[in-house]
Amino acid sequence: MKKKLTYKIAGVDIEKADAFVSAIKGMVQSTRVPGVMDKTKAFGSLFALPKGYQAPILVSSTDGVGTKLLIAKHVGKHNTVGIDLVAMNVNDVLCVGAKPLFFLDYVACGKVDKKLLVDVMAGVAEGCRQAGCALIGGETAEMPGLYKEDEYDLAGFTVGVVDKKKIIDGTKMRAGDVIIALPSSGVHSNGYSLVRKVFSLAEQKKYAQLILEPTRIYVKNILPLVGKFAITGMAHNTGGAFYEKLTKCVPDQVALRIKKGTWPIPEIFELIQKKADIAERELYRTFNMGVGFIVIVKKADASGVRKALLKTGMPSYVIGEVVKRGKEKLELV
Repeated sequence: MKKKLTYKIAGVDIEKADAFVSAIKGMVQSTRVPGVMDKTKAFGSLFALPKGYQAPILVSSTDGVGTKLLIAKHVGKHNTVGIDLVAMNVNDVLCVGAKPLFFLDYVACGKVDKKLLVDVMAGVAEGCRQAGCALIGGETAEMPGLYKEDEYDLAGFTVGVVDKKKIIDGTKMRAGDVIIALPSSGVHSNGYSLVRKVFSLAEQKKYAQLILEPTRIYVKNILPLVGKFAITGMAHNTGGAFYEKLTKCVPDQVALRIKKGTWPIPEIFELIQKKADIAERELYRTFNMGVGFIVIVKKADASGVRKALLKTGMPSYVIGEVVKRGKEKLELV
Protein backbone atom coordinates (compact mmCIF):
# COMPACT_ATOMS: atom_id res chain seq x y z
CA MET A 1 0.00 0.00 0.00
CA LYS A 2 1.33 3.41 -0.98
CA LYS A 3 2.40 5.51 1.98
CA LYS A 4 0.28 8.61 2.46
CA LEU A 5 2.04 11.89 1.95
CA THR A 6 2.81 13.90 5.09
CA TYR A 7 4.41 17.25 5.88
CA LYS A 8 7.40 15.35 7.29
CA ILE A 9 7.87 13.41 4.05
CA ALA A 10 7.70 16.76 2.22
CA GLY A 11 10.67 17.89 4.31
CA VAL A 12 9.20 19.74 7.29
CA ASP A 13 9.56 18.01 10.67
CA ILE A 14 7.26 19.75 13.17
CA GLU A 15 8.36 17.47 16.03
CA LYS A 16 12.02 18.43 15.53
CA ALA A 17 11.10 22.10 15.47
CA ASP A 18 9.12 21.71 18.70
CA ALA A 19 12.06 19.90 20.34
CA PHE A 20 14.36 22.77 19.35
CA VAL A 21 11.99 25.35 20.84
CA SER A 22 11.80 23.36 24.08
CA ALA A 23 15.60 23.12 24.22
CA ILE A 24 16.08 26.90 24.18
CA LYS A 25 13.46 27.85 26.78
CA GLY A 26 16.09 28.26 29.48
CA MET A 27 18.14 30.55 27.23
CA VAL A 28 15.12 32.72 26.55
CA GLN A 29 14.30 32.96 30.26
CA SER A 30 17.88 34.06 30.99
CA THR A 31 17.28 37.26 29.01
CA ARG A 32 14.10 38.26 30.84
CA VAL A 33 13.95 41.92 31.94
CA PRO A 34 11.23 44.06 33.58
CA GLY A 35 8.51 44.71 31.04
CA VAL A 36 8.23 41.19 29.67
CA MET A 37 4.63 39.99 29.97
CA ASP A 38 3.59 36.34 30.09
CA LYS A 39 1.85 35.30 26.89
CA THR A 40 0.76 31.71 27.36
CA LYS A 41 -2.04 31.98 24.80
CA ALA A 42 -0.95 35.06 22.87
CA PHE A 43 0.24 34.86 19.28
CA GLY A 44 2.25 38.06 19.68
CA SER A 45 4.95 38.91 22.20
CA LEU A 46 3.92 41.38 24.89
CA PHE A 47 6.11 44.03 26.49
CA ALA A 48 5.10 46.90 28.78
CA LEU A 49 6.83 50.24 28.25
CA PRO A 50 9.06 51.13 31.20
CA LYS A 51 8.08 53.99 33.50
CA GLY A 52 10.08 57.18 33.90
CA TYR A 53 9.88 58.50 30.34
CA GLN A 54 8.09 61.85 29.90
CA ALA A 55 7.61 61.39 26.17
CA PRO A 56 8.75 57.86 25.21
CA ILE A 57 9.69 57.39 21.57
CA LEU A 58 10.06 53.86 20.20
CA VAL A 59 13.08 53.16 18.01
CA SER A 60 13.31 50.01 15.86
CA SER A 61 15.89 48.21 13.76
CA THR A 62 16.09 45.04 11.71
CA ASP A 63 19.23 43.41 10.31
CA GLY A 64 21.03 40.16 9.65
CA VAL A 65 24.53 38.70 9.85
CA GLY A 66 25.29 38.42 6.14
CA THR A 67 27.79 36.05 4.56
CA LYS A 68 29.72 35.69 7.82
CA LEU A 69 27.37 32.72 8.19
CA LEU A 70 29.13 30.96 5.31
CA ILE A 71 32.42 31.08 7.18
CA ALA A 72 30.71 29.89 10.38
CA LYS A 73 29.33 26.97 8.39
CA HIS A 74 32.71 26.22 6.79
CA VAL A 75 34.57 26.06 10.11
CA GLY A 76 31.68 24.50 12.05
CA LYS A 77 31.39 27.26 14.66
CA HIS A 78 27.88 28.61 15.19
CA ASN A 79 27.74 29.79 18.82
CA THR A 80 28.82 33.39 18.20
CA VAL A 81 26.87 34.49 15.11
CA GLY A 82 23.82 35.03 17.32
CA ILE A 83 25.78 37.70 19.20
CA ASP A 84 26.44 39.35 15.83
CA LEU A 85 22.74 39.28 15.06
CA VAL A 86 21.80 41.07 18.27
CA ALA A 87 24.70 43.52 18.01
CA MET A 88 23.82 44.67 14.51
CA ASN A 89 20.39 45.72 15.74
CA VAL A 90 20.92 47.04 19.26
CA ASN A 91 23.96 49.11 18.28
CA ASP A 92 21.86 50.81 15.62
CA VAL A 93 19.03 51.92 17.92
CA LEU A 94 21.68 53.02 20.41
CA CYS A 95 22.85 55.70 17.95
CA VAL A 96 19.89 57.96 18.78
CA GLY A 97 20.28 57.32 22.50
CA ALA A 98 17.68 54.55 22.76
CA LYS A 99 17.79 51.71 25.27
CA PRO A 100 17.02 48.36 23.59
CA LEU A 101 13.96 46.78 25.23
CA PHE A 102 13.41 43.51 23.43
CA PHE A 103 14.61 41.39 20.53
CA LEU A 104 13.03 38.88 18.15
CA ASP A 105 14.88 36.46 15.89
CA TYR A 106 14.04 34.77 12.60
CA VAL A 107 15.87 31.57 11.67
CA ALA A 108 15.35 30.08 8.21
CA CYS A 109 16.83 26.70 7.32
CA GLY A 110 16.58 23.77 4.95
CA LYS A 111 16.31 21.26 7.78
CA VAL A 112 16.11 21.69 11.55
CA ASP A 113 19.44 20.65 13.05
CA LYS A 114 18.74 20.89 16.77
CA LYS A 115 22.36 21.01 17.93
CA LEU A 116 23.38 23.64 15.39
CA LEU A 117 20.37 25.86 16.05
CA VAL A 118 20.77 25.59 19.82
CA ASP A 119 24.34 26.83 19.33
CA VAL A 120 23.04 29.74 17.28
CA MET A 121 20.44 30.62 19.90
CA ALA A 122 23.03 30.44 22.68
CA GLY A 123 24.71 33.34 20.90
CA VAL A 124 21.44 35.24 20.52
CA ALA A 125 20.72 34.86 24.25
CA GLU A 126 24.25 35.97 25.14
CA GLY A 127 23.90 39.01 22.90
CA CYS A 128 20.61 39.94 24.56
CA ARG A 129 22.17 39.61 28.01
CA GLN A 130 25.06 41.84 26.95
CA ALA A 131 22.59 44.42 25.63
CA GLY A 132 20.24 44.16 28.63
CA CYS A 133 17.24 43.41 26.43
CA ALA A 134 14.80 40.51 26.44
CA LEU A 135 14.48 37.81 23.81
CA ILE A 136 10.69 37.72 23.72
CA GLY A 137 9.88 35.88 20.51
CA GLY A 138 11.00 34.53 17.19
CA GLU A 139 10.34 32.19 14.31
CA THR A 140 12.06 29.06 13.04
CA ALA A 141 11.16 28.36 9.42
CA GLU A 142 12.11 25.00 7.90
CA MET A 143 11.99 25.51 4.14
CA PRO A 144 13.29 22.56 2.10
CA GLY A 145 13.71 23.50 -1.53
CA LEU A 146 14.49 27.12 -0.74
CA TYR A 147 17.52 26.21 1.41
CA LYS A 148 19.78 23.18 1.26
CA GLU A 149 19.64 20.85 4.26
CA ASP A 150 22.79 22.30 5.83
CA GLU A 151 21.98 25.96 5.10
CA TYR A 152 20.47 28.55 7.41
CA ASP A 153 20.01 32.31 7.55
CA LEU A 154 19.37 34.73 10.39
CA ALA A 155 17.48 37.97 10.76
CA GLY A 156 16.66 39.97 13.86
CA PHE A 157 14.46 42.81 15.03
CA THR A 158 14.73 45.06 18.07
CA VAL A 159 12.73 47.86 19.65
CA GLY A 160 14.22 50.45 21.98
CA VAL A 161 12.97 53.55 23.76
CA VAL A 162 14.31 57.06 24.26
CA ASP A 163 12.82 60.16 25.84
CA LYS A 164 11.96 62.63 23.08
CA LYS A 165 14.06 65.38 24.67
CA LYS A 166 17.12 63.08 24.75
CA ILE A 167 17.08 62.00 21.07
CA ILE A 168 20.53 62.39 19.50
CA ASP A 169 20.10 63.17 15.81
CA GLY A 170 23.06 65.33 14.77
CA THR A 171 21.13 68.61 14.59
CA LYS A 172 23.24 70.18 17.37
CA MET A 173 26.57 69.17 15.81
CA ARG A 174 28.94 72.04 15.14
CA ALA A 175 32.51 72.57 13.93
CA GLY A 176 34.91 72.02 16.82
CA ASP A 177 33.09 69.02 18.26
CA VAL A 178 35.34 66.07 19.09
CA ILE A 179 35.09 62.58 17.55
CA ILE A 180 35.66 59.77 20.06
CA ALA A 181 36.06 56.21 18.78
CA LEU A 182 35.19 53.00 20.60
CA PRO A 183 37.26 50.08 19.28
CA SER A 184 35.75 47.24 17.30
CA SER A 185 36.47 43.62 18.18
CA GLY A 186 37.40 42.85 14.58
CA VAL A 187 35.53 42.72 11.29
CA HIS A 188 32.15 42.63 13.10
CA SER A 189 29.44 41.70 10.53
CA ASN A 190 30.16 43.63 7.35
CA GLY A 191 32.51 43.10 4.43
CA TYR A 192 32.49 39.31 4.56
CA SER A 193 31.97 38.85 0.84
CA LEU A 194 35.32 40.59 0.43
CA VAL A 195 36.85 38.64 3.34
CA ARG A 196 35.89 35.40 1.60
CA LYS A 197 37.59 36.62 -1.58
CA VAL A 198 40.77 37.50 0.30
CA PHE A 199 41.16 34.28 2.30
CA SER A 200 41.10 30.76 0.88
CA LEU A 201 38.97 28.11 2.59
CA ALA A 202 42.08 26.81 4.32
CA GLU A 203 42.96 30.31 5.50
CA GLN A 204 39.42 30.87 6.75
CA LYS A 205 39.94 27.90 9.04
CA LYS A 206 43.42 29.04 10.02
CA TYR A 207 42.22 32.52 11.01
CA ALA A 208 38.74 31.45 12.14
CA GLN A 209 39.09 32.88 15.64
CA LEU A 210 39.94 36.33 14.27
CA ILE A 211 37.42 36.23 11.42
CA LEU A 212 34.50 35.01 13.54
CA GLU A 213 35.15 37.26 16.56
CA PRO A 214 31.61 38.48 17.38
CA THR A 215 30.49 42.06 16.93
CA ARG A 216 31.03 44.17 20.03
CA ILE A 217 27.87 45.40 21.77
CA TYR A 218 28.16 48.97 23.08
CA VAL A 219 24.87 49.40 24.93
CA LYS A 220 26.18 49.24 28.49
CA ASN A 221 29.06 51.58 27.61
CA ILE A 222 27.00 54.25 25.87
CA LEU A 223 23.70 54.45 27.78
CA PRO A 224 25.30 55.92 30.94
CA LEU A 225 26.50 58.85 28.79
CA VAL A 226 23.10 59.78 27.33
CA GLY A 227 21.61 62.84 29.00
CA LYS A 228 24.74 63.36 31.09
CA PHE A 229 27.09 64.77 28.44
CA ALA A 230 26.65 67.04 25.43
CA ILE A 231 26.60 64.33 22.77
CA THR A 232 25.84 65.73 19.31
CA GLY A 233 26.01 62.55 17.26
CA MET A 234 26.68 58.81 17.36
CA ALA A 235 27.25 56.23 14.66
CA HIS A 236 27.58 52.45 14.43
CA ASN A 237 30.32 51.68 11.89
CA THR A 238 28.78 49.01 9.66
CA GLY A 239 28.19 48.61 5.89
CA GLY A 240 29.59 51.60 4.00
CA ALA A 241 31.91 52.17 6.96
CA PHE A 242 33.69 55.52 7.30
CA TYR A 243 32.32 57.15 4.16
CA GLU A 244 28.66 56.22 4.62
CA LYS A 245 27.90 55.07 8.15
CA LEU A 246 30.07 57.43 10.21
CA THR A 247 28.69 60.39 8.27
CA LYS A 248 25.05 59.34 8.59
CA CYS A 249 24.52 61.54 11.66
CA VAL A 250 26.35 64.53 10.18
CA PRO A 251 24.30 67.59 9.08
CA ASP A 252 24.99 69.23 5.71
CA GLN A 253 26.98 72.22 6.97
CA VAL A 254 29.78 70.22 8.63
CA ALA A 255 32.07 67.25 7.98
CA LEU A 256 34.17 64.76 9.92
CA ARG A 257 37.93 65.11 9.80
CA ILE A 258 39.41 61.81 10.97
CA LYS A 259 43.13 61.36 11.46
CA LYS A 260 44.52 57.94 10.62
CA GLY A 261 46.92 56.42 13.13
CA THR A 262 45.04 57.71 16.17
CA TRP A 263 43.56 54.32 17.04
CA PRO A 264 44.86 50.72 16.98
CA ILE A 265 44.00 48.58 13.94
CA PRO A 266 43.15 44.94 14.78
CA GLU A 267 45.34 42.15 13.44
CA ILE A 268 42.68 40.86 11.04
CA PHE A 269 42.80 44.06 8.98
CA GLU A 270 46.58 43.94 8.81
CA LEU A 271 46.27 40.38 7.46
CA ILE A 272 43.74 41.52 4.86
CA GLN A 273 46.03 44.38 3.76
CA LYS A 274 49.03 42.06 3.44
CA LYS A 275 47.06 39.42 1.56
CA ALA A 276 45.20 41.55 -0.99
CA ASP A 277 45.76 44.61 -3.14
CA ILE A 278 42.89 46.78 -1.92
CA ALA A 279 42.85 50.56 -2.34
CA GLU A 280 42.80 52.54 0.89
CA ARG A 281 39.45 54.17 0.15
CA GLU A 282 37.94 50.75 -0.51
CA LEU A 283 39.23 49.46 2.83
CA TYR A 284 37.69 52.37 4.72
CA ARG A 285 34.46 52.13 2.74
CA THR A 286 34.10 48.40 3.43
CA PHE A 287 35.55 47.69 6.87
CA ASN A 288 35.38 49.35 10.27
CA MET A 289 39.22 49.19 10.46
CA GLY A 290 39.08 49.04 14.25
CA VAL A 291 36.49 51.77 14.85
CA GLY A 292 33.25 50.09 15.88
CA PHE A 293 31.28 53.06 17.17
CA ILE A 294 31.80 56.82 17.42
CA VAL A 295 30.51 59.41 19.86
CA ILE A 296 30.70 63.06 18.83
CA VAL A 297 30.72 65.50 21.75
CA LYS A 298 31.33 69.11 22.61
CA LYS A 299 35.04 69.67 23.24
CA ALA A 300 34.46 70.52 26.91
CA ASP A 301 32.89 67.08 27.50
CA ALA A 302 35.47 64.95 25.65
CA SER A 303 37.58 64.18 28.72
CA GLY A 304 34.53 63.38 30.87
CA VAL A 305 33.09 61.05 28.24
CA ARG A 306 36.36 59.15 27.95
CA LYS A 307 36.62 58.75 31.71
CA ALA A 308 33.01 57.53 31.89
CA LEU A 309 33.66 55.00 29.13
CA LEU A 310 36.74 53.72 30.92
CA LYS A 311 34.64 53.13 34.05
CA THR A 312 32.56 50.70 31.99
CA GLY A 313 35.73 48.92 30.85
CA MET A 314 35.75 50.49 27.39
CA PRO A 315 38.89 52.24 26.09
CA SER A 316 38.40 55.11 23.66
CA TYR A 317 40.40 57.27 21.28
CA VAL A 318 40.09 60.85 20.06
CA ILE A 319 40.33 60.32 16.30
CA GLY A 320 39.34 63.70 14.91
CA GLU A 321 37.01 66.65 14.96
CA VAL A 322 34.00 68.16 13.25
CA VAL A 323 34.96 70.81 10.69
CA LYS A 324 33.18 73.16 8.31
CA ARG A 325 31.90 71.28 5.29
CA GLY A 326 34.08 71.18 2.19
CA LYS A 327 33.49 68.90 -0.83
CA GLU A 328 32.79 65.75 1.20
CA LYS A 329 31.27 64.80 4.57
CA LEU A 330 34.42 62.86 5.49
CA GLU A 331 38.06 63.91 5.38
CA LEU A 332 40.40 61.00 6.13
CA VAL A 333 43.83 62.50 6.67
